[in-house]
Amino acid sequence: MEYKIEGAPLPVVICQLNAGETMITERGSMSWMSPNMKMETTSNGGLGKALGRMFAGEALFQNRYTAQGGPGMIAFASSFPGTIRAFEIGPGRELIVQKSGFLASEESVQLSVFFQKKLGAGLFGGEGFIMQRLSGRGVVFTEFDGHVVEYDLAPGQSMVIDTGYLAAMDATCSMEIQSVPGVKNMVFGGEGIFNTVVTGPGRIYLQTMPISTVAGAIRPFIPTGK
Repeated sequence: MEYKIEGAPLPVVICQLNAGETMITERGSMSWMSPNMKMETTSNGGLGKALGRMFAGEALFQNRYTAQGGPGMIAFASSFPGTIRAFEIGPGRELIVQKSGFLASEESVQLSVFFQKKLGAGLFGGEGFIMQRLSGRGVVFTEFDGHVVEYDLAPGQSMVIDTGYLAAMDATCSMEIQSVPGVKNMVFGGEGIFNTVVTGPGRIYLQTMPISTVAGAIRPFIPTGK
């Protein structure tokens, strides 16, 4: 499989497949394809894995696209202005991504739900709590909101991140949801109640325009029905 990402800030990844190669994606992510791409809807691992993906913000079922009778082409476009990133997943190179961050991948990549360790705090931590684990082997394409800034964290080094801005992190990193200290800071600080604290070693990927932040900014200007 060969691919090309183009079109920022509204990117699309165009994949060229050899005969018999398969891509998996969520429902509605395919943008265009050659006529010889065969689609099959599947739970891709059984009901248990399907429910786990749904809990992480993805669809219950996935679509498989296979090139039949010769080379095929298929394109997947981002659903929001931002960035499409390609990652090579393999043993020791697992990735944790925000819910709804998975765009498409080779069929050998596996998706599962990722839980932050401290369940009690995480239940109230919003977007930073439930994420996806990408494992297996192969190329995966993710979509992030806005521009992406990367940091390499040393062992024990931490970064405090406003909930929603953490797009992805290496699976070697650990994550904790912490409440903002002080009632006055929570109520009048304007920064929300919780922060996500990520600790290395590993690389983190931060997005500059979370869709939840955009939705909150435009909500006051949307007329409400009476």
